[in-house]
Amino acid sequence: MTNEGVTLVPIGVVVGQLHGEFPDVSVSKIRYLETQGLIQPQRTARGSRRYSAQDISTLRRILHLQRDEFLPLSVIKERLLTPDADTEVTSIATSRLRRSRQRSLSPSEVAHQSGISESTLEELQSFGLVIGLDTSAVDVGRAVARLRTYGIEPRHLRSFRVAADREIGLVGQALAPLTGSLSSAEVREEGARLLALLLDLHVALLRQRSSTLES
Repeated sequence: MTNEGVTLVPIGVVVGQLHGEFPDVSVSKIRYLETQGLIQPQRTARGSRRYSAQDISTLRRILHLQRDEFLPLSVIKERLLTPDADTEVTSIATSRLRRSRQRSLSPSEVAHQSGISESTLEELQSFGLVIGLDTSAVDVGRAVARLRTYGIEPRHLRSFRVAADREIGLVGQALAPLTGSLSSAEVREEGARLLALLLDLHVALLRQRSSTLES
């Protein structure tokens, strides 16, 4: 199908073109991305979706940002609306690393919202993986709950707390010379950017070594 010289293809063809690079792509996934406002295919008179080469390029970019940069759809949507954001040095969105105002919670609230037991929460606290009962503790708990499905227990994660402490210390040292010339808000912003760079490095190192899992 063509529309004013632009070739348009059905959704099945799109899946076929993207499947080699993104094996988990499916018709339902592409339709979901459409419902989230990330892609807007044209429609035939009967309502069937038709995609241009630009639409497919946009889908490829979305799938890349999801798979390789671990960005949520809300951040990806921002990038699509502001193309200049791709010139940002870091691929991990700094907005995800800015510490927002945390709401205090009870142990039962943290456990319930995380999907873990209160005894597991106490274990996380004993290992220093949770240092305060607030919404950030819920994020930690949810990650631990998912890791447990692979047999990874809290005791296996103590090295992550040590690494996080070291990285925060490194960021603090790097930002120390700036504290006299920048406002506290600017220092926090620079801190988020630096943490994003460290996460980029961490992801790159893991990706580099992931080939050992295939041997």
